Amino acid sequence: MKSYRKELWFRTQHRREFINITSEVEQCLHESGVKEGILLCNAMHITASVFINDDESGLHQDFETWLEKLAPEKPYSQYRHNTAEDNADAHLKRTVMGREVVVAVTQGKLDFGPWEQIFYGEFDGKREKRVLVKIIGE
Repeated sequence: MKSYRKELWFRTQHRREFINITSEVEQCLHESGVKEGILLCNAMHITASVFINDDESGLHQDFETWLEKLAPEKPYSQYRHNTAEDNADAHLKRTVMGREVVVAVTQGKLDFGPWEQIFYGEFDGKREKRVLVKIIGE
């Protein structure tokens, strides 16, 4: 049984962004040497997310619009959390989009369905944050 761990670091240019990290995760899988097993990929910050979906720009804009309706960034005063910070909406958006993904590894590849890709979702950006990739298998 092999075990592999790597941290991927991201600094976004905007407060909110969606970044396709599939190629970085696939590189981790290649480095691990695991051919059969499980890959866990999770955001290590409470205002960021890792999720699986389609890499389609219209869909990403739909996510942005939908999330902003659910938890609008402003006015900051609408949130009790925002007494010392201005990111309560980011915490809520992360909760909706999820913390992590788990993907089966089969014959050395991520065992995806059609169109599936892994994304890093940033909801309170412009600073360095990390994503953990943990792979266990043979």
